[in-house]
Parts: sequence; structure tokens; C-alpha cells
Amino acid sequence: MGFFTPWFLAGAAAVGLPVWLHLLKKHRSTPLPFSSLMFFERRTQSSIKHRRLRYLVLFALRTALVALLALAFAGPYLNRTILAGRRTGEITLFAVDNSLSMRAGDRLPHAKQMAKSDIAALAPGQRGQTLAFGSRVQAMSEVIDDHAPLLAAVDAIQPSDTRTSFAELARAARSMARALQLPVKVQLYSDMQQSGLPANFNDLLLNEDIRLEVHPVAGADTPNFAVENVVAPRRVYDNRKTRVLATVVGYATKKASRSVTLLLNNRVIETKTVEVPENGRANAEFLSLDVPYGHNKGEVRIDGADALPDDDRFFFAIERGDPRHALFVHEAGNERGLLYFRSALEASGQSAFLIDSADVEQTGNISASKYAFVVLSDLGGLPGGFENELRNYVRNGGSVLIALGHNTVARATVAVSGDHIEEARYAGREAERFETAAWLDSSHPAIMNDNRWDDVKFYQAIRVAPGDARVAARLSDGTPLLLDRQIGAGRVLVFASTFDNVANDFPLHTSFVPFIEQTARYLGRLEGGPASLTVGSFVELRDAKAAGQAAEVIGPRGERLLSLEEGTRAENIQLTEAGFYEIHRPNAPDETVAVNADRRESDLAPASAETLALWRNTAQGAAAGAVETTEGGKKPFSLWWYVMIAALALAVAESLLGNRHLSVDKEAA
Repeated sequence: MGFFTPWFLAGAAAVGLPVWLHLLKKHRSTPLPFSSLMFFERRTQSSIKHRRLRYLVLFALRTALVALLALAFAGPYLNRTILAGRRTGEITLFAVDNSLSMRAGDRLPHAKQMAKSDIAALAPGQRGQTLAFGSRVQAMSEVIDDHAPLLAAVDAIQPSDTRTSFAELARAARSMARALQLPVKVQLYSDMQQSGLPANFNDLLLNEDIRLEVHPVAGADTPNFAVENVVAPRRVYDNRKTRVLATVVGYATKKASRSVTLLLNNRVIETKTVEVPENGRANAEFLSLDVPYGHNKGEVRIDGADALPDDDRFFFAIERGDPRHALFVHEAGNERGLLYFRSALEASGQSAFLIDSADVEQTGNISASKYAFVVLSDLGGLPGGFENELRNYVRNGGSVLIALGHNTVARATVAVSGDHIEEARYAGREAERFETAAWLDSSHPAIMNDNRWDDVKFYQAIRVAPGDARVAARLSDGTPLLLDRQIGAGRVLVFASTFDNVANDFPLHTSFVPFIEQTARYLGRLEGGPASLTVGSFVELRDAKAAGQAAEVIGPRGERLLSLEEGTRAENIQLTEAGFYEIHRPNAPDETVAVNADRRESDLAPASAETLALWRNTAQGAAAGAVETTEGGKKPFSLWWYVMIAALALAVAESLLGNRHLSVDKEAA
């Protein structure tokens, strides 16, 4: 037996208090009046009988109570001998890594064989569970003491294209230990890839109820070549040759030559040879891709000849279509804004839109519904019929861009949006009295990749009351420069100046071209996006208008991924496998999506032994006394609660007995 805080045993000196109460307390005699003491003989009275212990049982209770309180605060404990490597009620988790890197060589079969050997070694009745993990943890079995289902669950684990996440495994282990209120032992079978560790080591922390044993299935660095990335347009709108740029990377490799092949719809287009430096990268550029109309499946392959062939090819999707028309409306005789707008769109290389122009007088018979978006450039007025046409066009999902200039000042409100025009702000060109763009919302789609407007000079701007519109840019005097308003299913974008190089010099700056390109894509609802996505990404299947209508997703192996019920309810779907997906949305064009595994999986370098040891020991601090054992296979078992329960019982008995004796003394008196 031992004590956690032995110094509290000094409190046992308080047992003198009951002794004082029962033995040393002074005897007091009650004086009685008497007429004369002359006939009494003087004698000495013995005090022995007054020093006798009274109420022995009450004295014993009080003494024991004080002693027990001192003992409780001293923290008594007993060392219990427990079986080595066993904890009462412990559940063993057999976690097998099935990420992309485990496809290298025989890593996954080796890991599964090790897991099955450890399951077979479990003691009868000991519970366990089989897990497979990559970017997320998947339970392959229930927590069960029958070992046959655990073995079958290990056999059922299949390789995946996901990325290793040890942080996700640690989170799952913590959640299970907390939910079950039982100790957990994690048997981890993995190649222990360095790239699978999180940036923040705290995400790996284990608590005192978890033990970790790591079983690496790979040794030193394994050389590996991979197609790291492919740069290709998502959509093309002309018959010009398309440029494709592929990057080949080598991990733990020596300098070598690799053959790189470009394919489109399983047809070889071109093959090139690149020199990959030691542990380096090389680019292969293809300029001969002729994209046919419709959805096309592209692929870049290399002759990797390494342990992981699944990253030796990279998928990308490319679509060929016709450009859409946009309408640019201007005042008769004022085509400077049209010139700069069209030139910027052409200079961006964006051939997705063709600009049709018309002056105000020509808008009477124009139907806005056939245009991707409409631009109104510094208009003093609009025919009432055409303005109503534009309002309906916007409510039904169309987009309008409005540039404000000196002609707009005559109006009280902005066309279509109805925003109130407060005043025109002027700044002279001389003496540096111009305004600049002092604030830009870089998250707005028209600005996000082009936020350098500091050198643009604005000489005139129309101040508009923004109301509840989103302000995406402001001038140095606080005037809203770019406002975005949602109206019905469409939007109106208001630019508080012009595109004609008169009210500003914006068209002369390099920031003008990307602004016009991004604005056109935003208004025309042209989703740029990459030519491929990463495994684990989500894709939207429907919008609010398509609620209740069925969507269909065809996976890389040609299987339907959604049931009929899921197709009518699911708003998005996660892409969990590399390859091509065909997505059929309600009230929207079909789409082919290319998906590739995260290329961080291609780096097969294992984590250092020091890092793994640190991870295993994250539970050792608090757990040394609480979970594991002390030396010799013993574990301290606290007696504090038992001592306190005994003290409470003595206190109750002392109270009852004390009240009884005191009441007797009172009656006698």
C-alpha cells in the first residue's frame, strides 16, 4: 500500500481533539450555599474519577473519523497486478491503409496479411473491429468478439484512389474511445507515407485511452515517376489547334528519359520524349490537339516502369462548342466603348462570346433572350418596350452590364436595376486630382484574379445609392465603382464609369483585359473550371429550379452511381475514383468530368522513425498512471472513495450517538 500525498498523514495529530473532549476537559462543580463550614473536616478530593473516559463508543467513533479524514487526503492506493499487454474491456482496431500509394508493389496484400495474422492471435472473447482508411475512415465490420468476420472484412478491403490521412484515423480513434468509454488499441498497417501526415501535429494527438502500434509495410524511399499535372482548356470554341502542357515528376529517381504520349478519345495524337532530372520535373508541350465537337476524353501517359503504375497517366476533359452571342448597346455615333470592350475580349483569347452591337434606336425589335448577356454603354434613355424586355430577361436568369457616363446623368435611376442616381462626380485631369480604386473585393468573380487597379485614373464617376446591392469596388472618395445586384434569377452589374477612355484611362491598363474577360464569363454563366478534378471533390447536380427532377451520374466503370430516389434528391455527389464521369443534370447540358488521384500520393517517401515514435507517445504523459501500468506490471488502484465512504458512515453514526448522550446529560442535569 502507498500514498499519493503522504504529507497529509500529519493531519492524524488531530486525533487529540476527541481525547481533549472526553478526558482532559476540566471538571466544574456547582457551588451550593451553606450556613457554616465549621463542623466540616478539610480533605483533598481526588480528580481521578473526573478524568475517566466517558462514552467510550462515541470517543472511538470521533477518533476513527479524524484518522480516516487524514488518511483520505493522503491518497492511499494499492498496486494491482494486471496482465501484460491487456486492458480491461480493450477494443482493438485493425486499420488498413488502402490509399493510392498502397498500390505500389505488394504493399496492400502484405498489409492485409499482417492484419489477419494479428486477428488470429487475439485471445478468445477479445473484441475488435476492421477499418479501411484513406482520406476518410470506413468501418468494414462491427465491434465484435467473433474473429471470423474480422478476417472476412480484411479480405474485403479493396485498393482506392484516395489520399492517406493519418489525422482522420486519429480523429476516428478518439471519437470511438470517447463514445465507447473503453480503452482502444490501434493496430496500423500502412506504408506510413510522409505526405499523409497533417501540417499541424496536434491533429495526430491521442488521448490516454488509446494505444498505437505501427506496422510499416515499406522500407526506404521507393523511386517513382508520375504525370504530376496537365494544363489544358476546359472548353474551346474555334477550330484552332489546342495547346496541352504536361508535367512529369520523379521522386527519389535518377536522371532518366521518359516517353510522354497524348491521347484523345483513346486515340494517340502525339508522343514526345523528355529528360527528367534527378528528383526533378520536366514539361512536355503538345500543340497539335485538334478537338472535335462535343465532349472529349483526354489522357497523358508516360512509360513509368516503376512500382506505382496508377499515377503514370493523367485524365482531362475538353469540350468543343460554338461561341455564344452577347449584345452591346450604345448611343448612336459613340462606339468607343464598343471598340475597347470587343478588343479586350479578343485580346484575352476568350472566343466563347461574339459581340453583336446595336444603337438605342435599333433595339425596338431585338429579343434579349437569345443573348448570353447584354451590355448597356452610357445610355441616356431606352425605349420603354426594350427596357421592359430587359427586366423580364433578368428575372428569368439573364445578365446585364451597365456602364454609366455623362449621358446617364439625365436619368434619375439606373436602367433595369432601378438604383437611384445621386450625382455625377468629376475630377480634373490636371494637378493629379483624379480618383483611384481604393478598395476591391477580391472574392467577386469579376475581380478575383485581377485586383491591381491602383494605377487606374478615374476622372468621372456616377454616384449610385447601393441599397442592398453588393459593392465590389470603391473609389478613393467612397463612390461605389462596381455594384452587383441580384434580381429574380438573374443579375445586374453596374460599373459607375465608362469603357471609352474618356471618363477614365482604364482601357489603357493591363488590368482592363482580365476584368472584361472575367466579367463576360461571370455574366454569361460560363463556368471555366479546370480540365480535371481531384479524387474526393464534390460536383453540384442541381439548382433550386430543378428540385425533384432526376439527375444521373455514370461512373468510370460504366455503372450508375445513384438510385432513382437518390437521383431526385441528391444535390451533389463526391467523386471517389479516378477516371471519367458522365453527369446528366435536369434542365442543364450534359457534362464529362475527369478525375485524378491526388499527386501527393506519388511521393512514396515514408515518415521518419522519430515522427512515428512521437506520435505513438502522444498519450504517454497523462496515460502513464491512468491507462498503462507501473513497473512490474502493476497499476495503482486508488482507495480514496472507499475511505471517504467509511468516513461518511462514521460521521453519521457519531452524530446519532452524540445527540443521544447529550440528551441524557441534559435530562440528568
